[in-house]
Amino acid sequence: MLATPAYDIALILDQGQRDSQEDAIASRVFDAAGSGYIVIADGMGGHEAGEVASEMVISAWRDSLDNELEKDNSAEATLVDTLPLAAMQANAAIASHNEEQGDGFNMGSTLLGVLLLDQRVFWISIGDSPLYLFRNGDLRQINEDHSMAPMIDAQAAQGLLTEAEAQAHPDRNQLTSVVMGAAIPQVDCPEEPLTLTPEDLLILGSDGLQYLNNTEIQTILSHNSQALAQDIADSLLQALQVKNDPDQDNLSIAVVKLKRT
Repeated sequence: MLATPAYDIALILDQGQRDSQEDAIASRVFDAAGSGYIVIADGMGGHEAGEVASEMVISAWRDSLDNELEKDNSAEATLVDTLPLAAMQANAAIASHNEEQGDGFNMGSTLLGVLLLDQRVFWISIGDSPLYLFRNGDLRQINEDHSMAPMIDAQAAQGLLTEAEAQAHPDRNQLTSVVMGAAIPQVDCPEEPLTLTPEDLLILGSDGLQYLNNTEIQTILSHNSQALAQDIADSLLQALQVKNDPDQDNLSIAVVKLKRT
């Protein structure tokens, strides 16, 4: 694996207006190998459950990825295969914990993990934590949303619901796939990577970031595209704080740029 210029990565973790922090986020860069990763987990199950689940996801990811990326001779195919293996390891850990707590105990977490190999980006996504690409002034979400939101939005597009009804729908945030110790219905883990350019921005977030709509996020990125990753992340957080939404969820943000040579 050939080393390339280092990445510019910034992380933010904020509790929002919630009583506890159930998000977790981590990153590590292996400069000598031109590789790195970012992982976000949004736990559910309440205080001392959701936060445990998200930390289990982060721990499983680190165990799996660090072990391979610290080797001098890991094949690319092996590294990419580590993404679903990390998800399986996290799922098994949560299953064991749920079983230890007795009948009726359930906790879980989303998983959004990105593996950076040179300029290529591989990812795995389970749940509704968004992965955005900002390129040439346009923002698009490149991972699937494993919640009821896409189905509700489709009903609005068909005229079955108004836009306001769709946005306020009580089932909008209900997850259709999650890491919670049982079978995982949907996993978004494409075989083909995304190739970044030095002009691109990669944005990872928990769903707390989506208290900003896509137009608002795109505007912020357009105004700050040449800034350092930390300044971009700060700008996103500040925009959410200005909104001062009383329901603001826990928030994780990661911003990734390739360093220019």
